[in-house]
Amino acid sequence: MRAKIFDIQRNSFVDGPGIRTTVFLKGCNLNCKWCHNPESQLPKTQLLFYQSKCVSCGRCKEVCPHALKTCELCGRCAVQCPTGAREICGKEYTVEEVFREVAKDRIFYQTSGGGVTFSGGECMLQIEFLCEILKKCKEQGIHTAVDTAGNVPWEYFEKIMSVTDLFLYDIKCFSDNLHREGIGNSNELILQNLLKLSEQFSGDVIIRVPVIGGFNDREEELKQIATFVKKLRYKKTELLPYHEMGNYKYEALGRQYTSYYVPRQEEMEKYRTFF
Repeated sequence: MRAKIFDIQRNSFVDGPGIRTTVFLKGCNLNCKWCHNPESQLPKTQLLFYQSKCVSCGRCKEVCPHALKTCELCGRCAVQCPTGAREICGKEYTVEEVFREVAKDRIFYQTSGGGVTFSGGECMLQIEFLCEILKKCKEQGIHTAVDTAGNVPWEYFEKIMSVTDLFLYDIKCFSDNLHREGIGNSNELILQNLLKLSEQFSGDVIIRVPVIGGFNDREEELKQIATFVKKLRYKKTELLPYHEMGNYKYEALGRQYTSYYVPRQEEMEKYRTFF
C-alpha cells in the first residue's frame, strides 16, 4: 500500500504535544485562499520552480530529455539544480518506508511526550494508507495525531479512532456562507463530524481556528465559533494567526497569491477572551 506524500518534517513542536514528526500527505478537498501549503492541494506530483533561486546555469536543460519543453516530472532537473530552484513535490511511500522515518526519533517522543502527526493537505483522503500507518505506530507505542479539516465521510473517522490518540481539528468558519466564499464549499459536514467526534471519541481533540485578517476575524463570527465549541468535549482551542510564510510557493507553482493581513497581538488577545 502506498500514499502520495510531499514532506516529512522531523523535530516539530507545533503539531501536537512534545517533539513530533509530521507526515504531510498530498491532496485536499478544500480550497482555502490563504493556504500556506498550496503544493498540498492537488493529489498529483508537481514541479515547483523558484525563479529567485535560479542562476541560469543551464544544468536543468542539459539533463532534461525534452529540454524543459514537455515536463514528465522525472525529477532530473531538480536533482541537478545546484541552488534548489527546481523541486519535485509528491513522492509515493509505502507504510514501512514512512514508519522507518517516523521511528528514527522514537527516543525523542518518549522523553518529550511527543509522537507522529499526519497532516496535509487532507490526510484522511488517503484513508486506507492512513489507517495502516496509524496501526503500525500504535503497535510500536508511538503517540498518534491526525490533523484534519473534517470534510470527509464520518466512516473515515470510525476507521481510525481506535488507533488515534489526538485529533487536531480545524474550524475556519461557523457561517456557511462565509465558508463557501473563502473555501469553496459548505461547512455542514465539518461541523457535524466534529459533534460526533466529541461524543464518540475517547481520546483528545484540539480545535484549531485560523484567524485570517480580513476574512473571519469578525467579532460575531469568532463568537459563534466559540459558542459552538463550548458545547463540545475537547481538550483546548488554539487560535492561529494568519501568516504569509507560504506565499513564495504560489509563485513557484505559477499561481496568484491572495493576501490577507496578520491580526495584531491585541486583537488576538481579545479574540481569545471569547473562548
